[in-house]
Amino acid sequence: MRIGIAGTGKMGSAIASRLHTLGQPVTVWNRSKARAQALLDSGIAWAATPAELATQCDVVLSLLTNEQALDDVYLSAQGLWSGPVKDKLFIEMSTVKPAKQQEQAARARAVQAAYIECPVSGSVGPAKDGKLLGFVGGEAADLARARPVLELLCRRIEHVGPHGSGATMKLAINLPLMVYWQTLGEALSLIEPLGLDPQRVIEVFSESSGGPNMLKVRGPMIAQALAGQKNDAITVDVATMRKDVRAMLAQAQSLGRKLPLTEATLKSFDQAAHSGLDAADCSKLPVWWLSTGGKL
Repeated sequence: MRIGIAGTGKMGSAIASRLHTLGQPVTVWNRSKARAQALLDSGIAWAATPAELATQCDVVLSLLTNEQALDDVYLSAQGLWSGPVKDKLFIEMSTVKPAKQQEQAARARAVQAAYIECPVSGSVGPAKDGKLLGFVGGEAADLARARPVLELLCRRIEHVGPHGSGATMKLAINLPLMVYWQTLGEALSLIEPLGLDPQRVIEVFSESSGGPNMLKVRGPMIAQALAGQKNDAITVDVATMRKDVRAMLAQAQSLGRKLPLTEATLKSFDQAAHSGLDAADCSKLPVWWLSTGGKL
């Protein structure tokens, strides 16, 4: 079974590397071939277009930036679904609105392709180690076909309902984390007068009941940022966080629910973006809050 990967950003590259390391035949496509060059140098095959990727592979995983990217990659003249894809399996792993996954599923039925969504919880490290959490929306029969691939990537796979359910679960899982970035900045503002070493502070938070798993992974980057040490690495940028929070609020509105903490978090993230942080790593948010955002 040849596996295709559409989109070789951080997560797409990590997943492609994981599958290749396990001896799976992998082919990748990306808008920019240069961004996939490290994968190609490792022996992974290249497809010139999404259509070529779909033709060459039995199953295609897509990890794309946003909803417009889904339209471009799946529906364009050289898109994944531009050729004969009857009975081919597509696993869509991007973080988008639930309604978009429902729309994608309807289009998949029109071209007689099998389609499930499986957004994941976890970053590059868990992706490389096969320790992601997968939230599947779609038909049980299609998930059964996808399991041999997903089990190489995920330590736990949860089938949470029909198409759109996986996206809903992913937004719900990410919501407390988004709000935590704001509360962390506010908490640090209380102890700023103590003049403590940032690394020591983050270690204390990590070991306390006020520290989520995120601090164990990103704590060193946050400590570096607080200490003013230069680090150009980007795990998740503020623009992506704002996109996801907007999706959370839109989904809540569709359900007739209020998310006051999430609304306040988006307002703060928007202010950070307008201050020039949109392309910055999320670890810069607490620094911005201490220096600018949280000042009276």
